[in-house]
Amino acid sequence: MITVDLNRIKLGPGDRVLDIGCGTGRHACAIHAAEKGFVVAMDLKIKDLVEARKKLLFHDATGYHRGGRWSVGAADITRLPFPDGCFELVICSEVLEHVCDHRRAVAELARVLKRGRTVVVSVPRFFPEKICWKLSAEYRRTPGGHIRIYRHAQLCRLLEDAGLTPVQYHFAHSLHTPYWWLKCLVGPGRADVSIVNLYHRFLTWDIMKKPPLLRFLDRLFNPALGKSLVLYACKS
Repeated sequence: MITVDLNRIKLGPGDRVLDIGCGTGRHACAIHAAEKGFVVAMDLKIKDLVEARKKLLFHDATGYHRGGRWSVGAADITRLPFPDGCFELVICSEVLEHVCDHRRAVAELARVLKRGRTVVVSVPRFFPEKICWKLSAEYRRTPGGHIRIYRHAQLCRLLEDAGLTPVQYHFAHSLHTPYWWLKCLVGPGRADVSIVNLYHRFLTWDIMKKPPLLRFLDRLFNPALGKSLVLYACKS
């Protein structure tokens, strides 16, 4: 499930990309697949990093990608182990809502980004996320879960305070919004609710098969129901 629209970003084969909070490597694999640069995938969760590495190695072994254009490692977003201005693109997808010191985190994103280049930040959109919080106290109190909800203007100010200029945005994953509402309604921790399990299988099928009709419907409903706000900003 790719949240960032890579077609909106200009990248060359030698450009360096940081995917911080990479999870199991969805964006790192997409960048590697497109051969758009050298991608560094980083997260704090070792289990997710192991999975991300497996995916990248698998693509290399099958010859689907050229190989050798990626690296995986552990890092804290508030203390990135890189010199100033060493990346042409920084991706931070669905991370800031988990971070206590989000101002320091964004300052680090800006620090390691080259001037004139792009950082992409995505967070849960205010309206769908607020409903999740209203439906379930468990959802918002889960350890390691979401500790804040961003409005668009608030996220823009956060980036601007770090010296980044927002230039464009869009919404993503409208088909996922009803799933999370259902999950919160019945209880996020429950795994025995048929309708939720069926919806999850439907989303998994959609991610794997990418049927054109559902891609069209997702784009159609994104302005109203998009689960994620995706913001692109430039370092001046």
